[in-house]
Amino acid sequence: MSSVMPQPEQDVILACTVSRDVQNFDLLIEDMESTLGESWGDLGFSEALAFFGQPEAENMEFIALAMDDADEEDMPLLTEIIVQAKNRGLKVILIAEDVTPASLHSLLRQGADEFVPYPLPEGELAQAIERIRTPDPEPVAASTSMLTSGAQKDGALIVVHGLAGGTGATTMAVNLAWELANSDKTDNPSVCLLDFDLQYGSVSTFLDLPRREVVYEMLSDTESMDEEIFGQALLTFEDKLHVLTAPSDMLPLDLLTSEDIDRVLDIARNQFDYVIVDMPSTLVQWSETVLTSAHIYFATLELDMRSAQNTLRFKRALQSEELPIEKLRYVMNRAPKFTDINGKSRVKRMAESLDISIDLQLPDGGKPITQANDHGLPLASSAPKSPLRKEIAKLAASIHNLRDDSAEAA
Repeated sequence: MSSVMPQPEQDVILACTVSRDVQNFDLLIEDMESTLGESWGDLGFSEALAFFGQPEAENMEFIALAMDDADEEDMPLLTEIIVQAKNRGLKVILIAEDVTPASLHSLLRQGADEFVPYPLPEGELAQAIERIRTPDPEPVAASTSMLTSGAQKDGALIVVHGLAGGTGATTMAVNLAWELANSDKTDNPSVCLLDFDLQYGSVSTFLDLPRREVVYEMLSDTESMDEEIFGQALLTFEDKLHVLTAPSDMLPLDLLTSEDIDRVLDIARNQFDYVIVDMPSTLVQWSETVLTSAHIYFATLELDMRSAQNTLRFKRALQSEELPIEKLRYVMNRAPKFTDINGKSRVKRMAESLDISIDLQLPDGGKPITQANDHGLPLASSAPKSPLRKEIAKLAASIHNLRDDSAEAA
């Protein structure tokens, strides 16, 4: 590694870390040395812009821009570094620790090619470097789903609805769908995951799938939708899970009518054994349609006042319309540990005060959950031993066994 400004007498510089102080990112130093040997250098934020124009930078392939929460006040400078790097044909790998999603989104929109959370997962930097060195493949039709015309599977409809922001609804929906898609070693069921949060839906982020214009085109004209059109709007994740992402642009929730949702759910249930729906937190005119059609409707909440108040309002709204609230299954996210007697008592008191039954308690998975979502991977791939993953896997197994028992009884 070169010290501060890379020097021309050293090996050809293929990459540079750019940071306030690279010593704050010791794992990055180790991975850069492991991957590039001596063919890299280190720059401060203020030095980077000047160095891009130096002869020593002619052979550079990429920069690794490392930042933490203390660097967010320098966002204009970081943005300029990315813009200038891209103008000179350099790839940008963004390394971030404890940075707000808004800042990450802003820097990625400016052209950062890869994002890797810090502390660096083992081998992740090398994989990111490999990806930026590999030419982008041309989009192929194989990424979409080929559906069977006239299929009548009558799939089970499972809905997940967050009663407050950050209660783990999308994490649960994505991982439940993935566990169901892998629930049978000999004959895995077909599973479709629908992201109905038209504005802030993040299923695509959690599975590293692109958002495409074809989703909006399909949703805006469901009367003309058939199996082929619906299949073209779906993407597949690792050839096992079929996904309808949220549209590429933020759309009003009332863009869809109850009839539109009915058509989408009907065709999805006819094509797949399980249909998982990730709902927006907001109640809209077609929420009734989804609840009425659902076999199980999971409502996620946490052990705090906002969740309690939202749960009470949610329950009253459904009761006032005489909707089937018996389908609701309340899920406590970040539930107290078994040994936390006081926490368990609080959960019990909360359930009694709201007159609900909390049917499922999911443990706090900590940082590995955020890292898995940022990497676009299910927990089964990124954190298989996570207690949260184990609970969702058990839930998927119980749902699948129940469906098998019902099929045998029929």
